[in-house]
Amino acid sequence: MIRMLLRVLGHEYARAMRRTVALMTITAMAEGLSYALLVPVLRALLGSTPADAWPWLIAFGAAVAGYAVLRYLSDLAGMRVGTTMLRGMYHRLGEHLARLPIGWYSSGRVGEVSVMASRGLLQAMGVSAHLLAPFVSALVTPATIVAVMLAFDWQLGLAALAAAPVVAAIQAWTARSTAAADADRHERDKEAAGRVIEYLQAQPVLRAGGRTGERFEALDDSLREVRRASRRTVLATLPGAVGLTLAVQTVFTVLLVLGAYLALGGSIGAAEVLTILVLAARCADPLLSLSDIGGKLRGARSELARLDAVLRTEPLPEPAEPVQPEHAGLEFDAVTFRHGGRRVIDDLSLSVPPGQRLAVVGPSGAGKSTLLQLLARFHDVDAGAVRVGGVDVRAISTEALMARIAIVFQNVYLFDGTIEENIRLGRPGAGEAEVRAAATAARLDEVIERLPGGWAANVGEGGALLSGGERQRVSIARALLKDAPVVLLDEVTSALDPVNEAAVHEGIERLMAGRTVVMVAHRMRTVRRADRVVFLDGGRVVEEGGHDELLRRGGRYAAFWEIAIPAAYPRSLS
Repeated sequence: MIRMLLRVLGHEYARAMRRTVALMTITAMAEGLSYALLVPVLRALLGSTPADAWPWLIAFGAAVAGYAVLRYLSDLAGMRVGTTMLRGMYHRLGEHLARLPIGWYSSGRVGEVSVMASRGLLQAMGVSAHLLAPFVSALVTPATIVAVMLAFDWQLGLAALAAAPVVAAIQAWTARSTAAADADRHERDKEAAGRVIEYLQAQPVLRAGGRTGERFEALDDSLREVRRASRRTVLATLPGAVGLTLAVQTVFTVLLVLGAYLALGGSIGAAEVLTILVLAARCADPLLSLSDIGGKLRGARSELARLDAVLRTEPLPEPAEPVQPEHAGLEFDAVTFRHGGRRVIDDLSLSVPPGQRLAVVGPSGAGKSTLLQLLARFHDVDAGAVRVGGVDVRAISTEALMARIAIVFQNVYLFDGTIEENIRLGRPGAGEAEVRAAATAARLDEVIERLPGGWAANVGEGGALLSGGERQRVSIARALLKDAPVVLLDEVTSALDPVNEAAVHEGIERLMAGRTVVMVAHRMRTVRRADRVVFLDGGRVVEEGGHDELLRRGGRYAAFWEIAIPAAYPRSLS
């Protein structure tokens, strides 16, 4: 486990952790050696001249004081290393998550990452602060005491040493028997976290359906599964705890019987037997604590393994010698892309000259949004190449690629802060006049005027204090401020009211001016703005051409629009 912990921590914290472990080991040895001084103390006290015990009592007191100082220093070092590592690991995990490909973030990872970033990270990094010192003490102190017992009387020492393989076997058996229960508990925790998030996000739907007084069945079921998994974990660890207690008590009884036998036979005196029993009792306490410590360490190890798996997930490779795109043209060259066990894009070839607008339409699951994601290199293709400005996106640095692309998604996420702070994400170094101009171009200024705080108004987590149309205007203002030569639009008006839709379309028109645009479209008004339209189905281009031309052909595109276009947007709309 220490090896895994050091690997997760990285070189920055590994050296400090090694020093802390070494100090804890020395402290545990000092504790065991201080108990060795009980041998001459008890021998003198139970002998003919008890006064001879004073020098040994003073030495024992000094040893205990020295151990107390070492224990204070080791505990303090553990706490300091733990808090430093926790802060550092939050930064490291956050930076690593930010570098992972967007395709890694499947819907099932929401609960997993939320558990890992909260309780999981605290549990994993709490090892050095709360568990490492007791664990090292539970192993090293008994081993030191057994070494003292071997030096004092080899027969009693061997009897005590016999407990080591028994304790190790019980711990290993307990770890194996609880592994499945621990994994099941983690899955239930992850599912429950996802259900809690779902329950909170579903409040508008639940209340609209008049279910405010009901329990959310999916959440209740997941919480019941957490309770069952917790019970199974407890039941799985119980035999190990009982077995460890029986083993330690059995060894103690064997030592008592063997000591009495040797004392009656005259091999050793009563003082020596009493000393051995005192040492054995001091061995028993830390060994019995192994059951509780072992369970906590197994939980921490599981979290460390999951954290290690995430940190070892490789980001998309960066080019050794990045190439700068020469223009704003886009190209898909025989691209094939698989995701989730199916082929999403199938040998697709397509090009968009600089400054042109391409609309991508088709049924759900055709791969429309995937095209935008491949252009932004959220994933790497399995075959073929995606080029921006004549250069394969894999040969462009992530920073340079993102600087050339502005993306407006259908579902806009805003950070908890002011409107200005959210707009500035497009270009943090922009001047105040540029920010105001972008907001005006996106018709966001009229939204700002009616907000109580104006520019200083807080948008809430996820932009919850703004409407969908208002959030979309912030997103467009952000893209306008970025001023990238390539714009990707993922049907940004599909769920807006007429007033907001008109405002958003006006902002989009300004955003698209003079830029290369690829838009996923479902509305006639959006498609009519495109220079060219491709109809996508099954990851392939089925039809391609101008909007009016495709309607005249009467093919798949025309049939699709007959079904998909609402009455509010008739074919004759101009």
